Amino acid sequence: MLLAEDHETVRQGLKLLIDGQPDMEVVGEAGDGRAALQRAAALQPDIVVIDISMPEMNGLIATRALGEAQPGVAVVALTRYSDEAYVQELLAAGAAGYVLKQSASTELLHAIRSVAAGKQYLDSSLAARVAGAYVARHSKHASALKPAVSTRESDVLRLLAWGYSNKEIAAKLEVSVKTIEVHKANAMRKLKLRGRIDIVRFALLQGWLQDL
Repeated sequence: MLLAEDHETVRQGLKLLIDGQPDMEVVGEAGDGRAALQRAAALQPDIVVIDISMPEMNGLIATRALGEAQPGVAVVALTRYSDEAYVQELLAAGAAGYVLKQSASTELLHAIRSVAAGKQYLDSSLAARVAGAYVARHSKHASALKPAVSTRESDVLRLLAWGYSNKEIAAKLEVSVKTIEVHKANAMRKLKLRGRIDIVRFALLQGWLQDL
């Protein structure tokens, strides 16, 4: 795991916390976004825990760049920003986890273990708010939240919310990529989902992203 945090005191505290876990190890550190990309390229970590506010290159831009250069790496954003806009931007940029610095340390550990298992994770203090925004926007279509979504369509949405690609889902479910695309399109139409952020919100409502 790589830690990208510009405050050395915070970074060292995170290192002590993570290295104290029997299933985790910090293999490198970076004090800014550009250094994080360089260290990730050299060390090839499975997970990068990254702050949003950093010099040289902020965490949002670094997350996008990491996704392009190393699509196999899972990014956990660690930040003090609780605004929904930040959550949306980081998820859209490819972050698999979003944790608030003001939350208990166990929140970060839960996030790391979840993304290591190929899932996504949102700080529990944000889950209700993000899901609530989804419900508020769709409140006039309340009946549409309970359509006849098939079991296979639900499986596809769950895997999409966890961060799997269409190709990976097709392999898991032993069907063609085209079939997955059809299931995805049908489910999104029935649930009135407009994109990946809506899929994540719906997953929150179903309790799919809190793998505690």
